[in-house]
Amino acid sequence: MGGRLYLHRDAVILLNDDYRDRIAEAVRISAGIDWNVVKLEPDGQHLSLLTYQCFFESPFPELIRSHRVNLNAGTTSHRSYEDHENRPILHRKELLLPPGHPDRETFSPLTKELERAGLLKNAHQVGYRLQWEHRLDEAGYRVTEHKLECIDTQRAQKVNGEYGVLRHRTAINRGDFSAPMQALARHDFLDGSRAVFDYGCGRGDDLRILQTNDIPAGGWDPHYRPNSPKTSAPIVNLGFVINVIENPQEREDVLRDAFELADELLVVSAMLISQLEVNRRPYSDGVISRRGTFQRYYSQEELRQLLSTTLHIDPVAVGPGIFFVFKEHSGLHAFLERRLTKRRTLITRRALHPIPRVSREERTRAFYEAHRDTLDALWQQYLALGRRPRPAEVQDNESVESLFGSTRRALNFLERYHGMEPVLAATHARTDDLRIALAMELFTGRTAAREAASRWLYGTKTSFGSKDNALKSAQALLFSIGQPEIIRSQCERAHTDGLGYIHDDGRAFTFHPSVLNQLPAELRTYVGCATYLYGDPASADLIKVHTQSAKLTMMHFDDFDGSPLPRMLERIKLNFRHQTIDVFRYGEDHVPPYLYLKSRYIPPDFRYHDEQIDFDEKLLQLGDLDFGGYGPPNHLFESYIRRHRVEVSGFHLVPSTDIPHLDEECGRYHTFRSFIECGETQQRIAIPNAPKQPDSYNALHRLATQIIDPVMDYFGGLDLTFGFCSHHLARAISNRIDPKRDQHSSYELNSRGNLICPRAGAAVDFLIPYEDMLEVAQWIAINTPFDRLYFYGSSYPIHVSIGPRDDRQIVTLQTLPNGKRIPRVISLDKLLNATSIHTTSK
Repeated sequence: MGGRLYLHRDAVILLNDDYRDRIAEAVRISAGIDWNVVKLEPDGQHLSLLTYQCFFESPFPELIRSHRVNLNAGTTSHRSYEDHENRPILHRKELLLPPGHPDRETFSPLTKELERAGLLKNAHQVGYRLQWEHRLDEAGYRVTEHKLECIDTQRAQKVNGEYGVLRHRTAINRGDFSAPMQALARHDFLDGSRAVFDYGCGRGDDLRILQTNDIPAGGWDPHYRPNSPKTSAPIVNLGFVINVIENPQEREDVLRDAFELADELLVVSAMLISQLEVNRRPYSDGVISRRGTFQRYYSQEELRQLLSTTLHIDPVAVGPGIFFVFKEHSGLHAFLERRLTKRRTLITRRALHPIPRVSREERTRAFYEAHRDTLDALWQQYLALGRRPRPAEVQDNESVESLFGSTRRALNFLERYHGMEPVLAATHARTDDLRIALAMELFTGRTAAREAASRWLYGTKTSFGSKDNALKSAQALLFSIGQPEIIRSQCERAHTDGLGYIHDDGRAFTFHPSVLNQLPAELRTYVGCATYLYGDPASADLIKVHTQSAKLTMMHFDDFDGSPLPRMLERIKLNFRHQTIDVFRYGEDHVPPYLYLKSRYIPPDFRYHDEQIDFDEKLLQLGDLDFGGYGPPNHLFESYIRRHRVEVSGFHLVPSTDIPHLDEECGRYHTFRSFIECGETQQRIAIPNAPKQPDSYNALHRLATQIIDPVMDYFGGLDLTFGFCSHHLARAISNRIDPKRDQHSSYELNSRGNLICPRAGAAVDFLIPYEDMLEVAQWIAINTPFDRLYFYGSSYPIHVSIGPRDDRQIVTLQTLPNGKRIPRVISLDKLLNATSIHTTSK
């Protein structure tokens, strides 16, 4: 290639001694690097040792390293492509292997298929991975395991001599005039006084618009109107015809034929060259489009020269790619004079009405809807079989053939309408189904596997090529499930695909039975063998695959679908090697454990899936409970959520509705009693001060966990000086408090059933001995979600609260000249920048 010789290292033995010695010397100079292809250059002085990744496995190996060796100088230069996103790739790799190499027969059919599809033309343009993938995608193909697959039959339409150039596909549907007809209208030729003949009228949209506007018109087309006569007319339109004819001589003949039919004027139009067309496939003196049509793109001057030399008359340009050719000079002069004076007839412009435009997609959808029952039934049968159904297999084939003429055409239509992706997926799934069914026959021995393959003869031949191939594939599948590394890798794949959850350091994979048929074939076979004695695995709520021990566990829960924390009722462990069953039941002697984080195991279409995810996320946000393994025992979990003042209600974690004991924990460092009995007056007169509302306890818990605990973590111990204040305690305290605003009464109600403090929340006053309370206030302002923060002085207690909105308002007390104290709201910046704030004590 380019005067250079490329060989795989397996072919080096075919070279003469001189070449082999050069290669050996190059390897020595390169310090024995790993290589698999050598490039010999014609000067005899240089050669390159190339490393292609996965040479035998990849259909187009990527170059990852190159060492160019100068044999005379004994030097080498190295280039690495390992970090490149767009690496050089290798086509026709079988040519690098020696004759008789066993893999040449595997690789060469792919090259032949690529050549037949025209994908290797101008191969220098696709020597890199991204350009090559772009060409495959644009042409409607993909390559899988050294096989070329068509994924878009329209884009992949062949254009060689066997199929011919598809000229009729250039005809398009329009709802308005084509460009040459618009030019005629602009120059007053469509006033109804002249008949028009459309030479190559395509689908006839221009004709319909002309006839709608009472303009005499006729037309001929070799594909759509082959039986219509070619008739002369004052005006003949040859619109975008010559550019779709691949034979240059035929183009000139068509020009002369159309000009002969024109009594007064021939209109010729053609496609002009565009930068967008440069990558199309060359053919004759033009290109082939993705739809199998030919296009000869002209420059404006090229088109003018073609008309002039063929018809021996100078044409007049009236637009890009549009020319008028007049039969007589008088007609030309009249046109030029009319164009010079820019005269227009308003009547003509008003009279021309377009026809409603219906796109191809709209027509296709309308057709499908009109025959949905028939087409849906055929499509579902296609997907169920994983292959094209034979006419004899189609239940209502008479209706299908009456619509399309044949079953094959109907299936072609469905593939275009739905795309090939569902078909490929169905084919893969059906192949797996057959492999698994045969593997189970081999495992159980109920029926001879060869007899089973005979029952499914057409399916096995379609999927595997022969019954023997099908049996070999099934046998390999069955043996694979005895290899723990394969089972583990397939579990990891299923986990990645969102079909379940792998846990216990990869030793277990748990999934819901509804996704069983979506799992890799190895896991489906594994489950099938394990449940041979047990029966239908779909009866379980969850299935656990033990990746290392050839076991399977079927789990049943109480209200699995409807509960966010279902309790396990029964666990059945199956050993499919020994075909034994162990049953574990929960009840009186063993407490049914909770299933935690159920969202890990259920598929997206499972009932309450989204609600379960929200529930599990909120459960994890509570913090310090370990849900690894089976999670905590029931009593620890119940104590845990009680300690966090939440409870389960449906699929929600809601604030607790119970009244806790005063000595229960409220945060990490206090009990509820700490916040209730800390006031000076309460301790002195011992008035009962316990809250009556569960929400008050919830608010105190939040105050403790979100403000007091973090403060103690940072500063150490503190003294609570005033906490919760009931209605009775407030009456016993002098006017130093403001129950309607200070939030000490939390969510307690007055005698009318209204909140004592409309701000709600909870509040506490505290002092940290030997600390500057200004620094404490600044730290709280930065690090906690407070509602109100009252600062009274560096050596006085701070008042801090939480509330429904957490407004983060900072307040100090200012003494006026008359001695009156008033609260003053200050900004966070002012608090943070202060070194001291002069206030009066509370």
